[in-house]
Amino acid sequence: MATRSQSSQRWLKEHFSDPYVKKAQAEGMRSRAAYKLEELAERDRLLKPGMVVVDLGAAPGGWSQWVRQELNRLDPSKPGRVIASDILDMPGLAGVDFLHGDFREDAVLSQLLDMLNGDTVDLVLSDMAPNKSGMDAVDQPRAMHLVELAMDFADGHLRTGGSFLIKLFQGAGSDDYLRELRRRYAKVVIRKPAASRKRSPEVYVLATGKLAKMK
Repeated sequence: MATRSQSSQRWLKEHFSDPYVKKAQAEGMRSRAAYKLEELAERDRLLKPGMVVVDLGAAPGGWSQWVRQELNRLDPSKPGRVIASDILDMPGLAGVDFLHGDFREDAVLSQLLDMLNGDTVDLVLSDMAPNKSGMDAVDQPRAMHLVELAMDFADGHLRTGGSFLIKLFQGAGSDDYLRELRRRYAKVVIRKPAASRKRSPEVYVLATGKLAKMK
């Protein structure tokens, strides 16, 4: 128990001294993760006016918040749409449609499609991660299950030519997952944004140019 307490104290110290945490607090962003997306999106010019964006596993809302602000900045006359979904509840964000529920469930997925109201999806985002147990043999399969679910959603609902950005934990199954993405998209790149902690096995995978047919 003492070890866990020391570990928690170290995490808290690191968290509150983190420059991205301080920046998020100063700028009114919901999470430091917003700056990961900012770097990724700006490097690859990911957002365009009028886009329809679906953010899976959105809570607490840092990614949706940043996307909404950026779409408004790019062209206020073409605000596009941001639809966020999570099994956790999330306080409302102006200009973001939020669906509280598990998109794996048919009823929730049906609600999500109703919210789209026939709009095609230009960009699917997923920063989903499982609750960590601290055991790789448990955590990595859980993480891979989530990224596979997100890929399935993009398979079914992302338009041809659209983009998919996802957090991936490197480990068992991740190489096979990347191979599957390369069958589906014209270009797949791996990024490690500055706001991503160096010790974390997480990387971000950007797949662009969804193909009409898999290779």
